[in-house]
Amino acid sequence: MLAHRWPGHFLALVCIDKLTAAQLLCKRNVSHSPFQDFTKVMALNPPSHSSDAAAVRKVRKAVLPAAGLGTRFLPATKAQPKEMLAVVDKPQIQYVAEECVASGIEHIIIVTGKGKNSIEDHFDNAPLLERFLEERGKKDQAEMVRRISNMVQVSYTRQKEPLGLGHAVLVARDLIGDEPFAVLLGDVLIPGENPATKQLVDVYAATGVGAIAVEEVPKDKTHLYGIVAAEPAPLPPFGARLLRVRDLVEKPKPEAAPSNLAITGRYVLPPAIFDCLARTKPGAGNEIQLTDALRLLAQEQGLWAYIYEGISYDAGDKLGFLKATVELALLNPELGAAFREYLKTLKL
Repeated sequence: MLAHRWPGHFLALVCIDKLTAAQLLCKRNVSHSPFQDFTKVMALNPPSHSSDAAAVRKVRKAVLPAAGLGTRFLPATKAQPKEMLAVVDKPQIQYVAEECVASGIEHIIIVTGKGKNSIEDHFDNAPLLERFLEERGKKDQAEMVRRISNMVQVSYTRQKEPLGLGHAVLVARDLIGDEPFAVLLGDVLIPGENPATKQLVDVYAATGVGAIAVEEVPKDKTHLYGIVAAEPAPLPPFGARLLRVRDLVEKPKPEAAPSNLAITGRYVLPPAIFDCLARTKPGAGNEIQLTDALRLLAQEQGLWAYIYEGISYDAGDKLGFLKATVELALLNPELGAAFREYLKTLKL
């Protein structure tokens, strides 16, 4: 179908022969220039249009790293996972799981750590609670509880030491296998009818190349994010939102930042990222940074940055959590109207 939807020169640009890409990535003794030309990599061995359309595998799985210590939210996270802190009436990680489902994800892999058992309990069956609610005539609540455990297949794996986001993703390698997959940070909430993950899935489905969500941030905040250097690649139907990544830097100082485009906590990546992670040495914070592995991926296979449609909330930060709570409460169909009226009464 892609042969009918996309011009031939576009397919030649963005399609990667899977064997060639794998060979490129596995040649560890081949030197690469720091800013290897993306288009040359992408056009090394373009297959025919029809076979390429069939070669791009569906994104079925997602990794949700949830092994962090939650130090930005102490003392609330001393004895409970930050991912289980409720925003309005749901824990943060449930919002993210629901985004996965809305994006067509069939299997979620949650990377946990010590003290994270409540995450597993939340997505597990709760027959006693369901029976309790049923017996008291609260059938709607019983069904709500049942939906949480049935909405998607969930597997768990442990990150035994806090060695960084990149290491957490690498821990999920055996459960992902040789498939493309999404990565969603459990404390970044991006509500909306057009999920940010689905937008990246669409980019990958059309091109066969990994994509990361980015948004503009104030220049003086670049030290809080992974920052990309990218150039416009306005290909249909994505338009000016699609960018070709040339470089990535983890938490640069404002004066050293290549741009103000920050990675937002949503990724769709090919399985080749695992080889990149395995070659990535500890970076910022003496941790294995996913951003550093993405830099390798961008140089060797290519990578898109996509300015997603939507607004994100960093609910792992205290102020971001408060903003998310207020704004999502206003959108809540049950509480929104009453909450809005209450806010009007405050003397600010």
